Amino acid sequence: MNKREIGTAFEQEACRFLRDKGMEIICTNYTCKAGEIDIIARDGQYLVFCEVKFRSSGKAGGAFYAISKAKMDRITKAARWFMNERHISQNTFCRFDAVLIDGNEISHVANAW
Repeated sequence: MNKREIGTAFEQEACRFLRDKGMEIICTNYTCKAGEIDIIARDGQYLVFCEVKFRSSGKAGGAFYAISKAKMDRITKAARWFMNERHISQNTFCRFDAVLIDGNEISHVANAW
C-alpha cells in the first residue's frame, strides 16, 4: 500500500471510532484552497474538525507531536472556508479534535487546539 492508501485506511478506522462514540460524520477529506481536513463531524451541538495522525510507534513522541502548529493553522483556515462555503453561522460551536493512532492504540483528543 502507498502512503495515501494507508492514510485512507486509518481515516476510515478513525471514522468508525468516532461513530462508536456517537458522533455523526459529515464529510471526510474536505479539500479547499486553504488546506485539507481529514474528518468533519457533528458531536451534539459542536461542529468538529478532526485531524487523524498515525504513527507505527510512540518512539518519536507519538502521533500527537506530528501535528505541527502550521498544520493546525491550515486546518483552522480550511474550517473557516468550509463554514463560509456551506453558509454555516459563525455562531456555531466548533472545536478542533485529533484522532491519534499509535501502533494499535487509538485515542481521541477533544479540543486538541
